[in-house]
Amino acid sequence: MRAALLPVARAASLGLSFWLLLSWVDRGVVAKELKFVTLVFRHGDRSPIETFPNDPIKESSWPQGFGQLTQLGMEQHYELGQYIRKRYRKFLNESYKPEQVYIQSTDIDRTLMSAMVNLAGLFPPEGVSIWNPSLPWQPIPVHTVSLSEDRLLYLPFQDCPRFKELKEETLKSTEFQKRLHPYKNFIETLPTFTGYHTEDLFGMWTKVYDPLFCESIHNFTLPSWATEDTMFKLKKLSELSILSIYGIHKQKEKSRLQGGVLVSEILTNMNSATQPSNHRKLVMYSAHDTTVSGLQMALDVYNGILPPYASCHIMELYLEKGEYFVEMYYRNETQHEPYPLTLPGCIPSCPLTEFTKLVAPVIPQDWSTECMTTSKDQVLRVVLAVAFCLVSGVLVVLLFTLLRYGPCWHRDPYRNI
Repeated sequence: MRAALLPVARAASLGLSFWLLLSWVDRGVVAKELKFVTLVFRHGDRSPIETFPNDPIKESSWPQGFGQLTQLGMEQHYELGQYIRKRYRKFLNESYKPEQVYIQSTDIDRTLMSAMVNLAGLFPPEGVSIWNPSLPWQPIPVHTVSLSEDRLLYLPFQDCPRFKELKEETLKSTEFQKRLHPYKNFIETLPTFTGYHTEDLFGMWTKVYDPLFCESIHNFTLPSWATEDTMFKLKKLSELSILSIYGIHKQKEKSRLQGGVLVSEILTNMNSATQPSNHRKLVMYSAHDTTVSGLQMALDVYNGILPPYASCHIMELYLEKGEYFVEMYYRNETQHEPYPLTLPGCIPSCPLTEFTKLVAPVIPQDWSTECMTTSKDQVLRVVLAVAFCLVSGVLVVLLFTLLRYGPCWHRDPYRNI
């Protein structure tokens, strides 16, 4: 009896499995298709860019000098490249295809080198790509422009008067002063130890906290005053510095002049990827912590923590049931899968049309014009407009008088009799 029922049971089981598969497809799980990927990452571990006057660790202590990618930084980006290969193994070709992949970097050694090492992990040569059996590497182009012309990745853009004005307003704002207040006494003690006299948070970050952080990673002996508490406070001030650059005061307007430029570029690439003629699958940007944070502030998903070395902001475009969706992730540690990010006002898998609407306020329409329009310019424009109206009114009255009565020296003395 049991033997006779086995075929029936198997048929029922197969039928149930088939129904579940159809249900899965109907929900769009199987139909979800990755169409395009954008990666924006920070370079790997580096030596300090500069340091404070009293630092006993000078530039000569670093094998390649200041601001250069270290071997640890190379390892970090090679690992990231391998992770990207693993994540997109079913999406990307095994071998590099120039029509599918585009890489751009800021024109700085550490970002260019990070991109190159990353690509070594992402596209190790296989099959016909092997050109030297003893060298598991192939050359892949990394594009760049000079720093003076970089209007995409080298954030924050400095040649923008309106942005400079907004930064000054931020430092005077009540919110910034409130956040800075707990560290006032600490800031006053720093020059004694560092020999660096400034109240500029960005300077404290780049000339004090950053070199000490780099030295600690590479096992240099820190000065006795650089205690755990001191390093914690310097870290918090550095985080406040980056927040003050992109946020705290008029964040959306700042974003239009900074990270919104990159958001616009990414959105343009996504829209191109929806076209049948598109062959590009991956765009990679190799840049800095100020780039990653500027992008995330524009998207309003920044966590307030300095982006670590080789941190990577991921944006993926999917096609599901005829509609495109954007998903974002942040990989800021190797021991954990990238954290999903949700654009405020949307859902984790955000429809491209809705995504476009939500980021519209931070995308500049004319960056150069918006940068040049300062408050002083606006006041001057109002004054000129009022003056123009007054002068125009006087001219209109005068013209009307001339037309109505004619020039006084030609008037007929008997006209009104």
